[in-house]
Amino acid sequence: MTINCKGQLIDLGVPKVMGILNLTPDSFYDGGKYKNAYTILKQMEKMLSDGATFIDLGAYSSRPGAQYVPEDEELHRILPIVNLILKEFPNAVLSIDTFRSRVAKKCLEVGAAVINDISAGNLDSNMFEVVAQYQVPYIMMHMKGTPQNMKDLTDYDNLIKDLLFYFSERIALARQKKINDIIIDPGFGFAKTTPQNFQLLEHLALFKTLRLPLLVGLSRKSMIYKTLNNTSKEALNGTTALHMVALQNGANILRAHDVKEAMECVHLFKALTQCSISI
Repeated sequence: MTINCKGQLIDLGVPKVMGILNLTPDSFYDGGKYKNAYTILKQMEKMLSDGATFIDLGAYSSRPGAQYVPEDEELHRILPIVNLILKEFPNAVLSIDTFRSRVAKKCLEVGAAVINDISAGNLDSNMFEVVAQYQVPYIMMHMKGTPQNMKDLTDYDNLIKDLLFYFSERIALARQKKINDIIIDPGFGFAKTTPQNFQLLEHLALFKTLRLPLLVGLSRKSMIYKTLNNTSKEALNGTTALHMVALQNGANILRAHDVKEAMECVHLFKALTQCSISI
């Protein structure tokens, strides 16, 4: 199971880690933390040395109730940072967390390698065309509504069946547009209650029936810290516990704020699976 990132074939048969670099002032965990060239490049260096295969850059917070950001402001935030990072780390595999085709296109033009779209093309009808034009891997996530209203859209006939139908439909449309490398993200925390998030994690393996790589974004989310009655800053241990559950249920990519700890999960998971194979 491989994807092509700027001519580099990346094998997702062995789980990988995607480091998160938020360029927003209002992200739920690290908003405003990386606001100058020095802090951005130091964090990039740390995540890459800790083992991240991908770095996911986002300039529009998608947390529940996040403020609307105009498209020009999103571009103003992200485009100079893509250039800055690739000048210093030319081999970095940058993923762009955006649902806007214009932002995606501008970032791909200067060397980004992956598009991570929380809306799977539902919020911008031109997104599939841009991804197909540049033939980059496309992460499509499940979400209902927008970041501003998704917390009110948590009704499902059957959570797992509804998501499988959603992905089947979006994948078919993407294939029609000749998008080759597709990764699915079930969207933990997006239009889902805490019990629904745990139900989704418990049945995560069912999404392997789609025969596509599976990305999981659990890092420091409210399903963890609300359950443990603490805060996102105290949710690393809980994140690590659920990362192992995700790997055991078929996750190919862990999207994480804490790359070192996520990589430790991957190494332990590999040791566990190699042990079971040798018996």
